[in-house]
Amino acid sequence: MNKMMETDTVGLVEVFSSIQGEGLFVGCRQVFVRLAGCNISCRYCDTQESFAAPKLARIETQPGRRSFINVANPLRLSELVDYVGALCRSPHHSISVTGGEPLLYPQAIKALAALRGAGVKLYLETNGTLPAELQSVIDVIDIVSLDFKLPSVMGGVEYWTEHEQFLRIAAAKAAFVKVVVSGETTEAEIARTIELIAAVDTAIPLIFQPVTPANGICAVDPAKVLLWQELALQQLQDVRVIPQTHKIMGQL
Repeated sequence: MNKMMETDTVGLVEVFSSIQGEGLFVGCRQVFVRLAGCNISCRYCDTQESFAAPKLARIETQPGRRSFINVANPLRLSELVDYVGALCRSPHHSISVTGGEPLLYPQAIKALAALRGAGVKLYLETNGTLPAELQSVIDVIDIVSLDFKLPSVMGGVEYWTEHEQFLRIAAAKAAFVKVVVSGETTEAEIARTIELIAAVDTAIPLIFQPVTPANGICAVDPAKVLLWQELALQQLQDVRVIPQTHKIMGQL
């Protein structure tokens, strides 16, 4: 990757206006900016098309109308800001920078922060494994949606150290933790998740998200989710169970 791509362009998958379907801000209208590339691989991933930048990215031209144009990758950051800014002329709660893993492009996050002056917040959706990259942009982020990646769905790979470092940085802003739970999730993983969050701040919300079965991942027993929520509420102040509601609604 050359110097120009590192600083002036970004690999883009799509830009569109829709409803946030996961986590603490379910139902809020957002402009979604999906960036390409990810540094990890989750078995339940439902955006595998984001692993590499397509030749053509799609950009919605009118909020929620599903009218798209195609633009060539990589896209200049100034062009990205213009496209996102055009959608933000219609009222939105926030700009969701997602992926893939958006922290692979800290320069894109900083560029999009210029739109915060238009009255919208900057909302980061991240796998929480790149604390140094988060530190470089935390000043321009308003909300951090942090996924904890459990070893049971990561082929045994653990990110506890990275998650703790990441959460301590994210806690300076409005942050919450989302954990996808499946039939393979263990009580030991849940206990460690709770312990880690409580060690940083018991007021940080925790969202249990029952997995949408895919790629051989089994659904979680509803009774187990209630037990885990009960355990978490013994140490944390705000613990919720929220599925992927955008899939239920048929939204992007």
